[in-house]
Amino acid sequence: MRAIPEAFDRDVVTEIDRRLDRIEETESVAITWAIESGSRAWGFPSPDSDYDCRFIYLRSERAYLSPWLDRDVIETPLDKIVDVNGWDLRKAIQLAVKGNAVVVEWLRSPYVYRGSEEFRTELLDMVEAVADRPAVGRHYSHVCRDQWGRYGGGGEVSLKRFLYALRPAASIRWLESHPDSASPPMDLGSLLAENGSSVAVREATDELIALKARTREMGDGLVPDVLATYVSDALELGMAMFDQYVDRDLTEVKARAASTFRSLVRAHGPSSV
Repeated sequence: MRAIPEAFDRDVVTEIDRRLDRIEETESVAITWAIESGSRAWGFPSPDSDYDCRFIYLRSERAYLSPWLDRDVIETPLDKIVDVNGWDLRKAIQLAVKGNAVVVEWLRSPYVYRGSEEFRTELLDMVEAVADRPAVGRHYSHVCRDQWGRYGGGGEVSLKRFLYALRPAASIRWLESHPDSASPPMDLGSLLAENGSSVAVREATDELIALKARTREMGDGLVPDVLATYVSDALELGMAMFDQYVDRDLTEVKARAASTFRSLVRAHGPSSV
């Protein structure tokens, strides 16, 4: 599976592909899902936005049987244009069970460098079945609070950074409108389209995104009232809905997650590809 837009720089995509190939060769792993994250995948890139490739990889079944497991993160050198790093499937599943929203976002990224659709479907099905919805909601509430607390509160703010508060606010509204799901889309456009946001909110958002798309630095400015209210209301909603910690029995959750882990390693690990 591959889904790369024409707007992506071909030379950069070639470099990302090269790094992924080299990782598989030198680390003896299978990269089964590699996507674009960051502002490009969130739906509001700047002309000079870098490329943030994130991936999930698998080692062989034999490697997972060792009492001395390898690191569960693989990183490549960071430069001004490309950032490529990823997580072992083991780490991704452990975090997903805890309600880590990043795992869901990777699986729902609109831009895919490479990946098995079968792998993605099986893993996403498991994550949706075991996800701690309140924990996912708390994640977005806390991100929204941190960003809005830093850049909100009246007067001029960093419009670029304001978008970093708007996306988690839209995710909170998405969770509200999808009470049986814990896997909101990654990109802001899909979030607003699927969460019942008003035309005024969507139009004001489109204007900010268009401004960011044509300027390297948006600078400071006044946030449109309709968006400031939207973020404040969503944050209040998120803190009310999700900020209560509730213990849950993880016996069945861990059993389901472990079963999926074994299935994916056997089907997609290095010895199977």
